[in-house]
Amino acid sequence: MTSETPNTPSPDQIRRSPKVLLHDHLDGGLRPGTIIELAAQVGYDKLPESDADKLGVWFRDAADSGSLPRYLETFAHTCAVMQTKEALFRVAAECAEDLAEDGVVYAEIRYAPEQHLEAGLTLEEVVEAVNDGFREGERRAKANGHRIRIGALLTAMRHAARALEIAELANRYRDNGVVGFDIAGAEAGFPPTRHLDAFEYLKRENNHFTIHAGEAFGLPSIWQALQWCGADRLGHGVKIIDDIEVAADGSVKLGRLASYVRDKRIPLEMCPTSNLQTAAAASYAEHPIGLLRKLHFRLTVNTDNRLMSGTSMSREFEHLVEAFGYSLDDMQWFTVNAMKSAFIPFDERLAMINDVIKPGYAELKSEWLFRQTASTSGSVSA
Repeated sequence: MTSETPNTPSPDQIRRSPKVLLHDHLDGGLRPGTIIELAAQVGYDKLPESDADKLGVWFRDAADSGSLPRYLETFAHTCAVMQTKEALFRVAAECAEDLAEDGVVYAEIRYAPEQHLEAGLTLEEVVEAVNDGFREGERRAKANGHRIRIGALLTAMRHAARALEIAELANRYRDNGVVGFDIAGAEAGFPPTRHLDAFEYLKRENNHFTIHAGEAFGLPSIWQALQWCGADRLGHGVKIIDDIEVAADGSVKLGRLASYVRDKRIPLEMCPTSNLQTAAAASYAEHPIGLLRKLHFRLTVNTDNRLMSGTSMSREFEHLVEAFGYSLDDMQWFTVNAMKSAFIPFDERLAMINDVIKPGYAELKSEWLFRQTASTSGSVSA
């Protein structure tokens, strides 16, 4: 356990804890029932299952292949039913509701506008429909007693040639729901340097961007994302472990790239369950997040694709608590890291940390201490 106070959280406390999510794909988090209903509305007849529960299982099984390209194939079905304003609005609203129900208080949700144009929508119509959906989801969450704020990240696909166009789109909407830019898709054969014009444009505009790097490829992908492109954060970045040596006596030596990432406090958007599915890690217990946490890298915990991974922020933390004995203090550390690394203004990040996150964890720790004290005195059963 990395904390001096052995305040191991229960599943209920994990669910109620304030959480921050920086890496989650809109088209990877649909409710199975919503997919079925939207497919019927647009006449999409290629779904592998017509029952919501069975469809959810199919997505998880199909994604659990150990291959990133195979994992990405599952998105053909979700994108197929996200081609109208109404569908995009619904999916975005339900995303906000689902995250808020899980205790997420701030989230940056990414999606690729270029993948939602098949029915004739413009890029602007896609962005506005999603933004409207997020605002509606925030209102519904508030009505149900939950607090959440959603910012959008506009993603360009690595294999396409629209990165500059999407970067310009992100910049036009930067004060209207969009907080940054990203590139996604298969890493091998599609290095981030193919899109240097987009990144140079964003830097000139003083805008934020993250880059999927170091998930399926390796250290060259991370190096290019940082040194050629200037990424603010790394999407996944799990392969940074390849630049760290652990000797037989337990001593650790960081290579120059790993040292640079740690020294510069570059946030790593870790997605443990997704990494297992794409063979970037062998198990939760063997996931590099354990060592990287001990070495004090700027780590954040994320879901990546909640549908394909059958996960949530609470489930991700449950796995880490079980694998590494993490405490409420550790959860707070990951959460504050994520909020520090968000693409909203500093004063707004600070307010979230001081007014929402820290008080939320303080309450949970007091609750844990009370139960432990009462249990020891015999006034409350264990």
